[in-house]
Amino acid sequence: MIDQGTKNLMIFEGMISIAFGIASVFWPGLTILTLLYIFASFILVLGLINMMGGVSQIKSNPSSWYLKLIVGVLELGVGVYLLRHPKVTFATFILLIGFALIFNGLFKLVTSVSEKLPSTLMTLLLISGLLSLGVGIFVLFQPATAGVAFVWIVGLYALITGPLIIAAANDMSPSKK
Repeated sequence: MIDQGTKNLMIFEGMISIAFGIASVFWPGLTILTLLYIFASFILVLGLINMMGGVSQIKSNPSSWYLKLIVGVLELGVGVYLLRHPKVTFATFILLIGFALIFNGLFKLVTSVSEKLPSTLMTLLLISGLLSLGVGIFVLFQPATAGVAFVWIVGLYALITGPLIIAAANDMSPSKK
């Protein structure tokens, strides 16, 4: 079903999410430029993880490996764009974060309903996908939450989804197939 490499990538993704969440919540006074670099690094790593996960699932998951690859390419593109254009406006930054969260949420929702997964894993992916989708939509349609509130919202999202991703990865142990 899912190999050890994919499980390890998911655990790493969860750890990166938790680290980003801690940085965002406990240092909310970060300047927009510092936050941009932290988020760009975060989304670059997630993009690489998703791309590697998609490629590693070509044989084991022939029906939807390409979705993970597409999400990874999009995340990588957002990360590279932000690193190459560090002086983007806050509005552009919010849009990029919102769209990245929405695409990530849609991917998790599609994966959770289209794959034959253990019920716990499916539930964790559904919760994570709905949370990502909800936060992405909120970020796009509530630009008034700029500043510290925006940083806290994105940071809390990362702190909640990081453990969910790790729990989902641990649910994929060989005894639970």
